[in-house]
Amino acid sequence: MSNNIILIDDDKELTALINEFLSSHHYHITVFNNPEKAVDTILNSSTLQCDLIILDIMMPGLDGFQVLRKIRESSNIPIIMLSAKGEVADRVVGLELGADDFLPKPFEPQELLARIQSILRRVLATNSLVDIIEFEGLTVNKIKQEVLLDNKIAQLSTAEMEALILFVDNANTALSRDFLVENLRGIEWQTCDRSVDVLVSRLRQKLGETPSRTRFIKTIHGIGYRFVGVKK
Repeated sequence: MSNNIILIDDDKELTALINEFLSSHHYHITVFNNPEKAVDTILNSSTLQCDLIILDIMMPGLDGFQVLRKIRESSNIPIIMLSAKGEVADRVVGLELGADDFLPKPFEPQELLARIQSILRRVLATNSLVDIIEFEGLTVNKIKQEVLLDNKIAQLSTAEMEALILFVDNANTALSRDFLVENLRGIEWQTCDRSVDVLVSRLRQKLGETPSRTRFIKTIHGIGYRFVGVKK
């Protein structure tokens, strides 16, 4: 699964290392070494996609707490805070201001990865509680297991329905084939063949797509697929 992560830290060497490590695990990283520029971009950009922020506390200009406070004025995006001091007081202040997690420096990259995965799983679980999800031209009713395409019922198989729910729960996030295999419960897939690609191809056909017309599911070369429907 490929998620978009913003990394805000003035330590260029550290951000380069984190960027390389997380990128190797299929995360897309946007790095800001300037906190003022980061805040301006996050609050004002209409194109920047972000699923989680990694935010250092000790920075010149705006410190991490100030950045966190500004972001929380308008966004509930998950934020992991980093602190070179690792003091309990920093953790308390950060959590009170709305941080989702706190990691003292130095840390092992694998621990940061585990924290990221844990938070994103919680976000996914929360999103999964929504029973009816509506996009332009598409409505997915999880309770009724019903899909409306342009206000007409689309006949999907159980596997196709399960795959579609997985996509809409992770809208605008690139999902790897391995992620799809691991999360299509009760269905036996083999990662070495093209079973998932065949399933997605069938689903796209049911949603009125053709190789030259992408409406809801876009192929992300080298990764997998992304659901790009526009929410109402």
